[in-house]
Amino acid sequence: MTHGQVLARFGHALSDATRARLLLALRESPGYPAELADLLGVTRQNMSNHLACLRGCGLVVAVPEGRRTRYELAGPQIRQALDSLLGLVLAVDPAACPDAAIKGCC
Repeated sequence: MTHGQVLARFGHALSDATRARLLLALRESPGYPAELADLLGVTRQNMSNHLACLRGCGLVVAVPEGRRTRYELAGPQIRQALDSLLGLVLAVDPAACPDAAIKGCC
């Protein structure tokens, strides 16, 4: 996979506010779908879809635990990348980026 493909996958994952919040929750600790759905205030079906997307992007892994499945970040590099992104200070220009006015965007 090229660097561009990796960044595109990460960007796709972060382009949705729920997936971004989910990654931040998993950055803190692994979780189970039902608990993550409750934490983020989404339906279990919606959570399942977001987890499937993040798995497909290679950002999270599913760890079977008997009858349950725990989700966690795919590796310490994902946590480090999120930490680095959270440390950024962005100079947002709403005139140049109309999407900056979107609720939850900036």
